[in-house]
Amino acid sequence: MSDSRSTSKVAALQMVSTIHLSENLLRAESLVAESAASGATLAVLPENFALFGSKKIFELAAEEAKTGALQSFLAGLSVKYGITLVGGTIPLPAEDGRVYATSFVYGADGACLGRYRKIHLFDADVGDAQGSYRESDSYAPGDQLVVVESALGRIGLAVCYDLRFPEMFRGMLDLSMDIIVLPSAFTRNTGWAHWLPLLRARAIENQCLVVAANQGGIHDSKRQTSGGSVIVDSWGRVLAEAGLGEACVIASYDQTEQTALRRRMPVAQHRRV
Repeated sequence: MSDSRSTSKVAALQMVSTIHLSENLLRAESLVAESAASGATLAVLPENFALFGSKKIFELAAEEAKTGALQSFLAGLSVKYGITLVGGTIPLPAEDGRVYATSFVYGADGACLGRYRKIHLFDADVGDAQGSYRESDSYAPGDQLVVVESALGRIGLAVCYDLRFPEMFRGMLDLSMDIIVLPSAFTRNTGWAHWLPLLRARAIENQCLVVAANQGGIHDSKRQTSGGSVIVDSWGRVLAEAGLGEACVIASYDQTEQTALRRRMPVAQHRRV
């Protein structure tokens, strides 16, 4: 039997964000409040939670660099609801005129625990109404792996397309990662085909809890995301999962059970390459 003191609730928050900033922020707070009311001590917002599918990201990034308003908003939610919060992504200016997709983590006291800039950029043709995606036209890649200390353990930060690069997660495992969080906005075509298999693989091969918060609906005439926000345990079991639409996905994380699995099957110690 697991020790209840080692068990925590975690939440993946699924949104259908639009170009309307104020509405998106209201919906984000509502989901954070719902997760906290359900007993979650960690909540993850999706990629582009504050503004989706708009060239206004450059204006938002410039404003954020001046005021830090979204960062203050996220820190305030953490304090208000007493929760560790992974703030999806927000744009911040890059040196070359593009922006970084930046994910901040805040502790329940509002302190910033860390910041990650999305490394892998989605430049692909997927055969949907949008057709071609060229994130690198607007976004600059980050270049650092980030694992932050939290009340629930060490959290490894990744965003959306990063999921397809297993070596990145091995690098974070070398930094003593316990939990993978993955704010995302997977396209409908790629998400329905690959999202869950890839998440389960990352959970199994790294023996980590995965909390993956996706966008999940129709955003405009061309953009549809795949939903399916999910929590997967270190054995690869799906603990809780959403369909499409806004959702608050809650599950329990047993850190003692995960540690015991790693002792019984010490995969990380067996690596030779």
